Amino acid sequence: MKRGRKINEDNNSSSEETAEKEFKRHKITDEKNVVVQSPDWANLLQDIILQVFQYLPLLDRAHASQVCRSWNQVFHMPDLWRCFEFELNQPATSYLRATHPELIKQIIKRHSNHLQYVSFKSHFISALTVVFVNSKSLSSLKIDDTPVDDPSLKVLVANNSDTLKLLKMSSCPHVSPAGILCVADQCHGLRELALNYHLLSDELLLALSSEKHVRLEHLRIDVVSENPGQTQFHTIQKSSWDAFIKHSPKVNLVMYFFLYEEEFDLFFRYEIPVTHLYFGRSVSKDVLGRVGMTCPRLVELVVCANGLRPLDEELIRIAERCKYLSAVGLGECEVSCSAFVEFVKMCGGRLSQLSIMEEVLIPDQKYSLEQIHWEVSKHLGRVWFPDMMPTW
Repeated sequence: MKRGRKINEDNNSSSEETAEKEFKRHKITDEKNVVVQSPDWANLLQDIILQVFQYLPLLDRAHASQVCRSWNQVFHMPDLWRCFEFELNQPATSYLRATHPELIKQIIKRHSNHLQYVSFKSHFISALTVVFVNSKSLSSLKIDDTPVDDPSLKVLVANNSDTLKLLKMSSCPHVSPAGILCVADQCHGLRELALNYHLLSDELLLALSSEKHVRLEHLRIDVVSENPGQTQFHTIQKSSWDAFIKHSPKVNLVMYFFLYEEEFDLFFRYEIPVTHLYFGRSVSKDVLGRVGMTCPRLVELVVCANGLRPLDEELIRIAERCKYLSAVGLGECEVSCSAFVEFVKMCGGRLSQLSIMEEVLIPDQKYSLEQIHWEVSKHLGRVWFPDMMPTW
């Protein structure tokens, strides 16, 4: 019996040792497997890599495409090139930000048919023309500081008239009113347009108002003068504005004015359908008074500067006539506290945005600066304080 018990104990001990060795062997194998099973970057889902590529700058995106064949395939997927920003400038200006010319050639060669949303800033008209010639489905185009001209716009229209919905042009002095009119005549699906005032014409507004054209949703006009007295401004007929707003009654008409005071004579002489109005330079009391009389659709008004004459009467007139006004910003201006309270009272809770520097408000016999925020808050239906100038 003792001998049998000893044999069983030896067998149990041997089994335990065997089990322990087997456990250690599996543990080592698992640890080795953990080390061996590194992430398989090449076989990551393409849609995940595509999302990562979309957040990379172009040069980093090109470098990443050289990691493996799978990543290079993603680099050339059409979805990656629907939205693209070209930056091609002279080396003496902003070469560090420029899109490398060889990359531009590669993109145009392989993906011109895929481009839909393009932003272009270049001093080389030939590069822009190549994009226009080869693209067939552009829906959004932004052109900034580029010598685009009428012939290149005709090429754009010939290839993309059915798809173009947004066109924004800034600092394009070689385009004439006839060139932009060609775009409006042919691109009947255009919904958003931004241009300089010198391109605006009665013919353009009437083209945008034709039965063939969709209702415009957004029209931005920059009225800019670099040197006082050197820019000649023309007049747009009231009948053209009337036809335009009849065709597109819900359009947002945004106007940015960067003029000198003596250059406003032709503007705000009759009713215009502007909704968002920004004055980037000092504007006179007379002009602001005319705004109240001629801009009944006004939704937003921003005045950068006015001078040292209070705008009490002008603000009251704007509150009386501009029934849709919901956003106001005043910079270097002066308004008495009483007039400002009356203005807010007349506009009421529809003033969703009210940005007024504290220096604008002039205390009077009725209200001090300490009292005005309570009174304004009462009429707005929410707590309001004037903006404070930083002290640094």
